[in-house]
Order: sequence, then structure tokens, then C-alpha cells
Amino acid sequence: MPRVSAILITRDEASNIEAALTSVAWADERLVVDCGSADATVALARAAGARVAHRDWTTYAEQKTHAGALAEHDWLFSLDADERVTPDLAGSIRRALASEPAVGGFRVARVNHYLGRAIRCTDWYPDWQIRLYDRRRARWKPVAVHESVVVDGPAGTLEGELTHFAYRDLSHHLRKIDHYTTLAAASLREREARVGAARLAAVPAATFLRNYLLRRGFTAGTPGFIVSAMNSYYVFLKLAKLWALERR
Repeated sequence: MPRVSAILITRDEASNIEAALTSVAWADERLVVDCGSADATVALARAAGARVAHRDWTTYAEQKTHAGALAEHDWLFSLDADERVTPDLAGSIRRALASEPAVGGFRVARVNHYLGRAIRCTDWYPDWQIRLYDRRRARWKPVAVHESVVVDGPAGTLEGELTHFAYRDLSHHLRKIDHYTTLAAASLREREARVGAARLAAVPAATFLRNYLLRRGFTAGTPGFIVSAMNSYYVFLKLAKLWALERR
């Protein structure tokens, strides 16, 4: 049975780190790569039994690549501090690694908990993520935002869900949108993407309709409407920042 290292990257995650590490207690190793937390993240991680290393921040993909290189085992499970592995998912991982897998990685459905409920609609679900992977046959795509694992060949699928607590409240959600849209606009600018008034108007509107109607956001009540509107706002702000970069 292949051994597996659970890897996490952190900065000021004292409110999350214990629960995240507990959810991967089944792993043969738990490794935290911190980039200079000012709170108790490092102390709590060590108290929970994790090995802790430091790396100055560069990008999400580079931090996770470094964590994978430090791990003791070739099979890795990458977990963000605001995520939790459910018991069903943990059981699926154990079954997948009961013998050496034929594939280099496995995708898992991620469900976001937001405004008091699990959101299983809109663009947020099933939000497939490759998180269990063999570092000899997979790697993190070197992008500034929305990093993901690329596997050599096909990927398998795990049963169960990865629980995600991305946003504490609406204000926290808006702050994250501001941060990530800055990164996304810069990435688009590097690819020489362009935007005008027509695209600024049409793409966010289409995003809302896709989320609320086609992806059935209306089935989640008011939270579904808010998620659809926030996803539309994310697209608008990303494109508006791209326009501002072009002007600059």
C-alpha cells in the first residue's frame, strides 16, 4: 500500500489549522509549509503532530510544489487550511491506495459551505479538484491564481466530498474577490487579453444567468442568489481591472 503525505500551505490560519489537520489524521505524514504567520498557526500545527517548514511567499502553485518536494512520500494529498476531508472521502482515499494505482492522480468533488448551508449548485459545485496525486506523475500548473494539478495521463475519481469553508461572511468574501481578481487580471494582461465596454457588460450578465438559472442557483434560495451575484461581480471586477491595466 503506497504511503501518503498530506501537505498544507499556511499563513495566519490559527482558526482553521487544527480542524484541517484532524481531518487528515489518516495520512502517514502531515506537513505544513508556512510563509510567516503572525498568529499561532505554527505552534498549533506542531502541537497537532504535523511537521512544519518555512518558505517565504511567492505564489500558491510554487508554495504547494515546494511542500510536495519536502514530503516524505510520493503520493500526496494537498489540503487547504479552510478545507476538511470528510469520513467518506477518507475511506475512498484508503481504497484508492489499497494497491499501487494505475493513474497518477484522483479528482474529488468540493462543496462550499456558505451563509449557513452547503451550496451544491452554481459554478461552485461539484468544483472538481485533483488533490490526491503521485508527484512523480503530476505537478502544479504554474499560474498566479486558481492553481491546479496536471496529471500525466488520465485521472481517477474519488467518492465523497471535500468540504470547503472559504468565506466567513460577506465582507470576507468581498475581500477575497478583490485579492483574487487583481491576480487574475494581471494573468490575463500577461496573455495580452483585451476588454471593452461590451464585454464588461455582457460577460458578467451571462455569468449570473448561467449560475442562477442553468446551474440552478435558485434551488439554494437566497444564498444561491447571492453566490450567483458574487460570481458575476468577480467576473466584472476582473475584467474592469484588466481594462485599468490596459489604460496604464
